[in-house]
Amino acid sequence: MNYFEFFEIEPGFFLDEDQLKSKFYQNSKQYHPDFYTMESPAKQAEIMQLAVTNNKAYKILSDFESRMKYILELENCMGEEGSNKLPQSFLMEMMEFNEKVMELQFDFDQTIYDSCQEELKNLSSNLLENIKADMLAYDAKTSKTDTLERIKIFYLKNRYLLRIQESLLKFATA
Repeated sequence: MNYFEFFEIEPGFFLDEDQLKSKFYQNSKQYHPDFYTMESPAKQAEIMQLAVTNNKAYKILSDFESRMKYILELENCMGEEGSNKLPQSFLMEMMEFNEKVMELQFDFDQTIYDSCQEELKNLSSNLLENIKADMLAYDAKTSKTDTLERIKIFYLKNRYLLRIQESLLKFATA
């Protein structure tokens, strides 16, 4: 069973967060192990597994990045770890930005740091704007391979930008 089915919600990149949270709390009450202490060991194990699934499903579906990856995996779009490649054009665009980040690592400058943060924010925002229509139109029953491939490329680019963000934060606080 996939996590969308578990919560009885339609698969999508953008979810009704309140509906998701409501289903999570409803399941948390329904599958709470304390209500099954008088049941057989098999039933207790089943309920424990449902409680674990509920927590894991909520953790994945409540986080946009994790949800994106999960849908792409459900759709068999993601290759093995390390086999998913970013477009060469994107990597070339990022070369100059990466040089700025490397310079900051050796010679920190708050103004350049702030500029990099703003540039990252804008890049991420622009990437999302360019793919948002495809993501909103996603339907697990009818989505086409080329649309899912564009969403996968967005996911990979966004992950790349998030890694740069994490790198910036590490040496900015050092």
